[in-house]
Amino acid sequence: MENRTYDIEFISQGFLLKGILHLPQVKQPPLVIGSHGLEGSKESAKQKVLSTLLVKNDIAFFRFDHRGCGESQGNFIKDTSLEKRTVDFISAVTRILSLGKTSKNLAVFGSSIGGATCMNAWESLLKMDVNLCGAVLCSAPAKSRTIEKIPTDANEKRPALPLSFFKENLLFNITEKAQTLSNILIFHGDADEVVPVSNAHDIYALAKDPKRLIIQKNGDHQMTSKKDQLQFEIETAAWFLNCFGQKKKMAP
Repeated sequence: MENRTYDIEFISQGFLLKGILHLPQVKQPPLVIGSHGLEGSKESAKQKVLSTLLVKNDIAFFRFDHRGCGESQGNFIKDTSLEKRTVDFISAVTRILSLGKTSKNLAVFGSSIGGATCMNAWESLLKMDVNLCGAVLCSAPAKSRTIEKIPTDANEKRPALPLSFFKENLLFNITEKAQTLSNILIFHGDADEVVPVSNAHDIYALAKDPKRLIIQKNGDHQMTSKKDQLQFEIETAAWFLNCFGQKKKMAP
């Protein structure tokens, strides 16, 4: 059997969303689904790393573009909120499981607001016909008001964002949601210039065991340090394998 890659489309509240499913050379592998950062996409660095890393370790991975991002339908300014991204995430889980190409052993990955999306979706996932095995979160905000560097300036992807966009669409405090989490690995840089590291400590304090918190010294929001990236790959692979009760197959 060869590693298989499938282009996947699915509907979330009327929006056509697009993603890529990566399958390893085993039948009915466990599944990880990822949620990217605010202005990221399925092509974001950690998403692409996981698409190779997890498959090498016999774990399927699905990466997709939330509405208004990448190749998916929607307007970034009009159609972005934590609640809407949570709906997208749950729709992605439903779609992939409906294909019957993986087992129902599910874990989740989220970077920045993608981490908040995973937290926000957790209780709903527990009610679904899945075995929710764990999570890895990177630089996730639990309280949006703690965010120190708000990206309002225009860039190549979108026009300038008014402050009202963040007040109306991205004002949240989901700290209490951390109480429902378990089997969670948290990465956060202590020099994160966007999401203060206090968010990681708050999430970790409330989450259930087993749990682990990795604070990367001098680490920034994007995890640009090669040393930190290597640590992320090694520890993430080991964590997901442990969540699924599997043994390590290959080095990252």
